[in-house]
Formats: sequence, C-alpha cells, structure tokens
Amino acid sequence: MASITSLAEAFFEACETGKGWDGCSEYCTPDATFSAQAEPLLEVKTLAQYTDWMKGIIAVFPGARYELKSFATDATRNNVVAYAVFHATHTGQGGPVPPTGLSMSTDYVYVMQFEGEKIVQMTKIWHSGLALKAIGWA
Repeated sequence: MASITSLAEAFFEACETGKGWDGCSEYCTPDATFSAQAEPLLEVKTLAQYTDWMKGIIAVFPGARYELKSFATDATRNNVVAYAVFHATHTGQGGPVPPTGLSMSTDYVYVMQFEGEKIVQMTKIWHSGLALKAIGWA
C-alpha cells in the first residue's frame, strides 16, 4: 500500500508538468472535485477540468517550471499540502493576448484531500490577480 505522501507527490509532478487528466487520473477518484478562489478558475469544479487546464497552461508558457518549497502530510486529517512557486514566461500562443514575453513567479498551495489511496478533492490557494498583472494579462 502506497502512502498518501508518495501518491500526492506523483500526482503533483504529473499535474505541474502538464500531463492532464490522462496522466493524473490514476491518483484520483473519477469524480474528484476542485475549488479555488481565483478568478481564472471560478468555473473549474472537477480535478479532471483543473489538470486539463494546467495542461493548457503549459502550452501557453513553454518552459514553465515549479519550485517546490514545502510538502507536508496531515495523517490525522488525511490530506497532503504542497507549497510551490510557479515560474513562467508568456511566449506561447494562447491566453487573452498575444505572447507578451513577460514573466511571473507566483506562489500557490495545493491541499489534496484523500479517501484511502485516492484524491477526492483538491483546493488551490493562489493570488491570480498578481500573477496575471505580472504577465500583462490584467
């Protein structure tokens, strides 16, 4: 039996490198939910939608990378929290404007809630307004 920590790490890597739902679904229940209080993600309600959104983001920001700052498991509450910084430059096609060439470094946190060995819900904590302003989208 794999630990939720190792499962969360594998999910995080797949999600943050743009593998989409095809590369992330094995770590989640089929109906896993998603929530965020960030304007670009207000309509995203499932983890499948979010992982595919991240796949699209990687296309808009080729060469994007994350810098993992902290990874912690709360065994009592059966969740894993990841804190990272996303570094990217808008050089790819997509987004609300043509490529700006502007860069961002934006902090974010994932809280991955488990039932057994599967993620059933994930919350993203992110100040999207500052990130969008940095790349010239706001």
